[in-house]
Amino acid sequence: MSGSPHTYAIAMRTRFRGITVRQGMLWQGPVGWAEWSPFRDYAGEELLPWWLAAREAAEQGWPEPLRDSIPVNCTVPAVSPDQAHAIVSTSGCATAKVKVCEPGQSLANDLARVEAVRDALGSAGRVRVDANGGWSVDQASQGLGQLSRFELEYAEQPCATVEELAALRIALARRGMDIPIAADESIRRAADPYRVLELEAADIAVLKVQPLGGVRACLEIAERIGLPVVVSSALETSVGIRAGLALAAALPELPYACGLNTVPLLADDVVASPLVASGGMLAVTEVAVDEQARHRCRADEMTAEFWQARLRQTTELAAARRG
Repeated sequence: MSGSPHTYAIAMRTRFRGITVRQGMLWQGPVGWAEWSPFRDYAGEELLPWWLAAREAAEQGWPEPLRDSIPVNCTVPAVSPDQAHAIVSTSGCATAKVKVCEPGQSLANDLARVEAVRDALGSAGRVRVDANGGWSVDQASQGLGQLSRFELEYAEQPCATVEELAALRIALARRGMDIPIAADESIRRAADPYRVLELEAADIAVLKVQPLGGVRACLEIAERIGLPVVVSSALETSVGIRAGLALAAALPELPYACGLNTVPLLADDVVASPLVASGGMLAVTEVAVDEQARHRCRADEMTAEFWQARLRQTTELAAARRG
């Protein structure tokens, strides 16, 4: 890396997947800005793809784009029905992804939230749900059976394992329920992302640039896995979102709205003009860290030391693997 890394810490507007403050590192390379922001539950070898993605952004740049704007969904955390309705109504998006199966909440909470989202979108809008692997096969079958009345576009990672996803698809088919299954964690945290294909465990592949090693690595997965792709974020700043846009722009086909409009979940951003959707679309445009914004989002000393040590360990691991 040619520039000194900067550590950021930005509050989430609403607790999201247990995260209240998003943290990570940014640096500028020969061709652009890079973000390295692996979640805290990633460690060791799991950190290397995130590092490779950051190196690609800083040192290689992006493949040639096939489109200059990307359709996106709005993201609805596990909030109240009124909050969910407001998020969707003000987003300008025709597609919404709704978090379900939140710890401490019930299926009744999910039903009320998704109902509010469907009402805000109207009958022509598209609703998808994301359980982050929180259901068993039976729970997913029952939960999706009740949620199906809201005409779901698909269910993302309803169960934790690839085997469970495969079993769920069979269970839904036996019940005559046509709800496509999207695999996220079963691809980005799997030793073998293609097991999803081998077991016929999903209808859609959710690809996230950082955890999968970069835009070019994702393009290879998309080609080999042979499933329709949805590009999603890992809750990055606009710097990381730019990498997701590069992937979405380079895919030969893009049949679904992408989950890249997550900057509104953050209370601040490190660029002067954050990548936020307008009319349900995100423009494929370059970004640069703004000094005032970076200073505003600067992490405290203890947090910065944690990330510096984490980065040092990861680069040492990467060097050992190359050697």
